[in-house]
Amino acid sequence: MSLDQKLIIYTDGAAIGNPGKGGYGIVMLWGKARKEMSQGFEHTTNNRMELLAVIAALESIKKPDIEIHVYTDSKYVCDAIEKKWIFGWQKIGWKNKKNIDLWKRFMPLYKTHNVKFHWVKGHAGNVENEVCDVLATSAARKGPWLVDYEYTLIEKQSNLL
Repeated sequence: MSLDQKLIIYTDGAAIGNPGKGGYGIVMLWGKARKEMSQGFEHTTNNRMELLAVIAALESIKKPDIEIHVYTDSKYVCDAIEKKWIFGWQKIGWKNKKNIDLWKRFMPLYKTHNVKFHWVKGHAGNVENEVCDVLATSAARKGPWLVDYEYTLIEKQSNLL
């Protein structure tokens, strides 16, 4: 394999109900190798699944120091990273931000890897993005579902206020 080879990652998240059952889908391409991953969640949101897809993909990488390109149809995720909003959010202690648990989980991964994010329009014929959408929605509909404990805790706390 070439030393300048890039890891290409496509991600998507879905929620049926938002909040509701959710899932993420991932396609990873390394040369001719292809890996698909998905996971369903019992009760979550679309934005959480969009971000968790990126996190799960980055957590699965075993090779250090490779160039990574992430393609997502989530403006929430792409803009937060590429426009450097997350650094401002981090600087103010994540005050009044959603999905803090996931952003905190994301930050060390982002600092560890050489990652560039690209926004792609969803449902516009991008083959790998469409595959991710099918993986994410299938995981949301069919499970098996994990519990998004952090979201469940946050939701319970907000109902107590």
